[in-house]
Amino acid sequence: MKIKYFPIYWVRQYQRGIVELFGKYRRFAEPGFHVQLPIFEITRIRDVREHTMDIAPQNVITKDNVEINVDGIVWARPLYPEKEIKKTFYNIDNWRNAVMKLAQTNLRQEFGKLTLDESLTARGKIAMDMQVSLDKLAEEWGITVTKVEIKVIDPPADIKAAMHKQKTAEQERRAMRLLATGRFEAAEQDKLALIQIAEGRREAKIKVAEGQAQAIKLVNEAARQYFVGNAKDLKRLEVVEESLKDNSKIILTKEGINPNIILGDIPLHERKKEEGVPSKGDTKNLSEEILKRYDV
Repeated sequence: MKIKYFPIYWVRQYQRGIVELFGKYRRFAEPGFHVQLPIFEITRIRDVREHTMDIAPQNVITKDNVEINVDGIVWARPLYPEKEIKKTFYNIDNWRNAVMKLAQTNLRQEFGKLTLDESLTARGKIAMDMQVSLDKLAEEWGITVTKVEIKVIDPPADIKAAMHKQKTAEQERRAMRLLATGRFEAAEQDKLALIQIAEGRREAKIKVAEGQAQAIKLVNEAARQYFVGNAKDLKRLEVVEESLKDNSKIILTKEGINPNIILGDIPLHERKKEEGVPSKGDTKNLSEEILKRYDV
């Protein structure tokens, strides 16, 4: 605050003032040129720019009975209107000191509502709550509190050591978790690869089986078509084989099933009749008789 005694003076743009006559409020002094009665009138000038004030470090006790050291910064300024400027002169003697004391008291109250862990992570909330509370209380003084910041929250040394150990353990836990997650993902990929390989092998076996089945089907169809046309001849062959299986040989010729009975190395029809071997005509009659016997 500044006091003007000279009859001629000026008020700067960032200033506001009041003019008193014999100690009584007379008028409001806005920025610009002013004239007053010397000796009888005086002008009191107030700087209405924002003022930065440090909250001195102090020990506060948290909700869980931990003593910590904290400090902060407060930004405040007088309001511009005439009514508010009058409050800064007549409602409070030293508004800067009043705001500082109020901030210190309010700081202790805010930290007393929170535990240590909550206090370390709630700087923004504490600062916002303090700003609202201080601004409301300082309204009666014509002052507005525009911002509050918490600078330092300093726990005791033993608490710091315990917090450091906890942080280290937490970092190790996170590292182990990430490593385990990596191993799990690698195992998942290996499993998918094995499944893919198994699927490929299964598909290959299916294709091979399908090829074999198709080949067998073609063979069966060919065999069925062949046996349909040659069933009678095959039946005759089976009958002759059954009747002449002892010491006999069967020769198939291009004319069909017309076996020649061979005894030793000489065909049967070439043996002399005097050896008791039937002739060719007799052999033919014998074959027909055998076929009739087996109903061929």
